[in-house]
Amino acid sequence: MATKKIMSVLSARWRRLPAVRKVLVALLLLGATWWLFCLPGELFRAPQSTELLDREGNLLSASIAADGQWRFPAADSISPRLKTAVVAFEDRRFYRHWGVSPRAIIRALRQNIREGSIVEGGSTLTMQVARMARGNRARTLVQKFLEAAWATRLEWRFSKGEILDLWLNNAPFGGNAVGIEAATRRYYGRSPASLSWGEAATLAVLPNSPGLIHPGRDRGALRARRNALLDDLAELGNITSDEAELAKLEELPRAPRRLPRDAPHLLQRLQQASGPGRYRTSIDGRLQTAITSLAARHQERLAGNEIHNLAVMVSEVNTGNVIAYLGNAPGVAAVHSPDVDIIRAPRSPGSLLKPMLYGLSLQEGTILRDGLLADVPTSFQEFTPANFYQDFDGAVPASEALVRSLNIPFVYLLKEFGVPRFYNALKQYGFDQVNAGPDHYGLSLILGGGEITMEEIHTWFLGMARQQRYFYHRQGKYCPDDFLPPTLLSGIDRPNSLNLKELPGPIGAGAGHLMLEAMQSLERPDESGAARRFSAFRPIAWKTGTSFGFRDAWAVGCTPEYVVSVWTGNADGEGRPGLVGVRAAAPLLFGVFRMLQERNSTAPRWFEAPYDDLLEVAVCEKSGFLAGPDCPRKTSWQPANAERSAVCSHHQKIFTTPAGDQRVRADCSPGEYASQSWFILPGRQAYFYRKRHPEYQNLPPWHPACVSGKENPMQVIYPHQRGSISPSRGWDGEETPITFEVAHRNESATVYWHLNDEYLGSTRVFHTMAVEVGPGRHLLSLVDTQGNRLEKRFDVK
Repeated sequence: MATKKIMSVLSARWRRLPAVRKVLVALLLLGATWWLFCLPGELFRAPQSTELLDREGNLLSASIAADGQWRFPAADSISPRLKTAVVAFEDRRFYRHWGVSPRAIIRALRQNIREGSIVEGGSTLTMQVARMARGNRARTLVQKFLEAAWATRLEWRFSKGEILDLWLNNAPFGGNAVGIEAATRRYYGRSPASLSWGEAATLAVLPNSPGLIHPGRDRGALRARRNALLDDLAELGNITSDEAELAKLEELPRAPRRLPRDAPHLLQRLQQASGPGRYRTSIDGRLQTAITSLAARHQERLAGNEIHNLAVMVSEVNTGNVIAYLGNAPGVAAVHSPDVDIIRAPRSPGSLLKPMLYGLSLQEGTILRDGLLADVPTSFQEFTPANFYQDFDGAVPASEALVRSLNIPFVYLLKEFGVPRFYNALKQYGFDQVNAGPDHYGLSLILGGGEITMEEIHTWFLGMARQQRYFYHRQGKYCPDDFLPPTLLSGIDRPNSLNLKELPGPIGAGAGHLMLEAMQSLERPDESGAARRFSAFRPIAWKTGTSFGFRDAWAVGCTPEYVVSVWTGNADGEGRPGLVGVRAAAPLLFGVFRMLQERNSTAPRWFEAPYDDLLEVAVCEKSGFLAGPDCPRKTSWQPANAERSAVCSHHQKIFTTPAGDQRVRADCSPGEYASQSWFILPGRQAYFYRKRHPEYQNLPPWHPACVSGKENPMQVIYPHQRGSISPSRGWDGEETPITFEVAHRNESATVYWHLNDEYLGSTRVFHTMAVEVGPGRHLLSLVDTQGNRLEKRFDVK
């Protein structure tokens, strides 16, 4: 009832008002409403630059705003000296007025009338903020009124400190530097958090006459204004007269500095993902600069072979942070694609995935750490793998095959482990570029048949290193977050003991430890097979990779403290002879590790063996498999699933004459006999194995009374496959002869060669022959001195 009565009274009074007063009241209400809502939600909408900082807050790199201005995000911290100087120069009553200063307006009117032109505007700092927010429109009476109205509203919305920060962060400071962050970076090479009185006074006078900073102008005017402000500051009691005189001795800034260009690809990456802004990264600025210089020197050497691009990535194991990010070689000419971020570019991994297959196979018990793998010429339907050095071991321990990066043994291992299982493990570990399905890649997947990124392989090594380092700290549990990509921004350290699981991922601690142990060797063969040795203060688990056609050269390594990844090559995919991991990438990898090892470290020298996930088992000294009844034995630490592995089948008990020079059987023994264990490899494996292991002995020949007449002592090593073969081509594109190989159990035998009934020649000891063969169907005939005959039909495409 009371409300209705009040409204009735007001309505009656409104009706009695004269029309003129009604209009005035309405205008006042409209004006008040406009004043309340005159400010936009976001005062400044001009495009911003992107600023990349290291973990200490130092500038790494920056990109200019879309409108061509250096306009950085608002400064995190501004020197109090600068704020004092600005208030003293621009608006001494700033902290006492409510946005508009009648005294300043009156003083400006008098000055303008005296001079006969507009020489002073009477604007307060708050009004200047309003003018900048409105786009620095032409100075008219209407605009002045609107700026004054905005200023009073700004005083209601913001504190004095916030208004002063708005002014500092958006005022023009000469050239194309807008805002105090851009100004101090361009003129003094640092943030505005700490400035001298001379620097503060210089910057304070610039927005009033920003053209004075131009290096081609008379610097006397700028110096005079600065010194006058320093005198005012002394008069106001902000500084002493001695401080003012010392500040006057400071040099004025010269031409604007070039902003640093460290980690430009990381800046581009963050800007593309989240837009312009300030990004404080986990990068160690000093390390980034040092690695950039090291990489530049390395790239100069590679450029002699027309190899123009490279990339380096370094992460801390304990935090999971990236501390160096070099997406491409610095200073590369535009024709060589310097803007490509190689760290994220899909490339062929070459042999980089072999450690994973080795670890997976250990985890599943497919092999033991030193179990023999076949290394003989072979083909799988249309896929014919070959070792890099065009040589064969016959049989080689799995750990040695990993260190030497032999292709054929790992193709055999993948065939046994299973392509689908390996493919699924890759997907589980985050290798998203491998996405065409296991049947698409087949066995070539282990030799670089798919694509990965440096960040993916780096992430996997980081996960394995974290798993090893914190296994006992986590009471034998596992953290899936170990295999998340390394973090790029500061303040996002990765916890070591959260989200723990009882079961590991595809590779457990025991298998992972043996895998890293196998990769410690500092000696690696280059493309010629010659050993190249590197030096390191601490043990490093590392692996190189070379893609088909010499297009990608990789080296990735880890310690308990760091993971380092290196790629070298050409961004456009052009291959170059000699572009191999051990020559083109490994030297840079070890250069980075030597740089890192000079830093203070609290990390252990090497990973502690996870004995809770290992078993001590008896293995065969010769084959590396679980020891069988006839094997010479030794004990060895193996993964927990080692008991699933195969028992050695290479040792057999045979019976011989007492002298041991002839074999016998129970049904044909001429008299006394002896038994002994004999190490036997399949014929083709034995043929190549014997070349590297002279101590290997073939089985003794049968005693004449036991000869069955059914065994042929010869075996064709190449061509061994069914179907067609093709001559290989050299670097010049010319076809090379086909090299035929034959194994003979009798090392002193002579073998006579015929091709299509045409005599080719004879061989002893090593039975190989290079023959130029044309397309078509052919018959290879072999006869030894004992009359044994062997024939092999083959097609040449």
